[in-house]
This record gives sequence, C-alpha cells and structure tokens, in this order.
Amino acid sequence: MWMVSPPVGVFQSTKKLFLSERAGRGRTLEFIRKNAANGLSMANLVAGLSSILCSLNRQYHHSCWLLLVGFLLDLADGAVARQLDACSALGAKLDDFADFTTFGLATALLLQPQGVLDGLLAIAYVMAVFARLCFFSSGIPFTYRGLPCPYASSLLAGTFLLTGGNVTLLRVTAVVMILFMVDRGFYPHDKVLESQLWKKLVYAGGVVAVLFSPTAVASVYCLAWSTSYIIFPFAVWSCKA
Repeated sequence: MWMVSPPVGVFQSTKKLFLSERAGRGRTLEFIRKNAANGLSMANLVAGLSSILCSLNRQYHHSCWLLLVGFLLDLADGAVARQLDACSALGAKLDDFADFTTFGLATALLLQPQGVLDGLLAIAYVMAVFARLCFFSSGIPFTYRGLPCPYASSLLAGTFLLTGGNVTLLRVTAVVMILFMVDRGFYPHDKVLESQLWKKLVYAGGVVAVLFSPTAVASVYCLAWSTSYIIFPFAVWSCKA
C-alpha cells in the first residue's frame, strides 16, 4: 500500500501561522504592559472631566464621588507603572495632565465661586496644584516636596460630603490645603500598594468604601485617610517598600 505524505508546504504554512499568532499575542501583551498605567491615567482624566461636568450642572455629590475615584486611580497608576517597569516620559505627562484636571480644575469647582474673591480663591487653588506638579522636585528618592494634590482633593471631597456642602468651611479648608501644597516641606512617597500589608489593606478599604459603602462612610474613611497623611506624614505613612 502506498502512503501519501502531506506536502512540506502545509507544515511550513502551519508553523508560520502558529509563530505569527504567538508573536501577535506577545505584541498584544507587551502593548498592554506598556499602557496599563496610561489606561489608569486616562480613567483618572475621564473621572476629572466627568466631575467638572457634574459641578457645572450643580451635581456636587456626584462630583465628589468622582474625585474620590480619581484619588484611588492615581495611587494605582503609579504602582502599576513601577511594577510593570512601564514608566515613560509620555506616561508622566499624561499622569500630570490627568492630575491637574482632576485634582486641580475639578476640585476647585467644588468651591462654587460666585464673586471676585471666590473666583480668586479657585484660581489660587488651581495655580497651587499647577506649581506643585510642575516645579516642586524634591531631589530625594521616595520623597515629595509639598503636599501631593490628590490628598488635598480627597480631603476637600470628603469634607464636602460630610458637611452637606458647607461652602464656607470648604473654602477655609481649601486655603489651608493651598498653604500645604505650596509649602516645600517633605512628604513621604505614597507607595501604598507597594509597601506594608496594612497600607494595602487601607487602600482596599478605600475601594470598598468608595464603591460599595454609603456616602457618609466613604467620606469619613477618605477624610481620615487623607488627614492622617497630611498631619502625620512620616509618623504614620513613611514609606518602607
């Protein structure tokens, strides 16, 4: 009996197809690895833009919730970029733009400026965030110079929710946050997801509080978290990755 062997070309075509598919999967995974942090920055940016729209429509509670979501996304963004070794100049610019939008413009609108003085306060807050992002370099590893603006935003959002939108108290708090941000005192790097277990649990608790808990619980939780970092940065939050 004669045995007919398959043409050699079939094996070569199958091999090329298999290698091509594997290379394609490899390129896809590499693309995801390089852009995972950028995706979180984009999500933060979208949260900030959505918060701005909510404030313009006087839906301030929704705006505050989006700011707290942006706060959690910002902490995750840095951790993902460092863990995946995907830090880049483009990613840093995108992250800064997202932070400026969410923690600068969107947060300043919570102050509900109606007159000249209120408008100047909102502008001063935005400029403090701008200065903090662009000009404050500590030169010391794992250390910020000046209060990171996400914590100021989280504190303002928590204050707004907890006080039912007391604008006077919010504006006083904003002035204090401006002073903290423009001060060049040192703050530890917030590598929450890359540090001790208790810090990771704090982050996980924040996710649960913001996404699944009543507004009062989420606001108290984020307010306590931000306040502890602002008031006791090294006593409590000194990073030991």
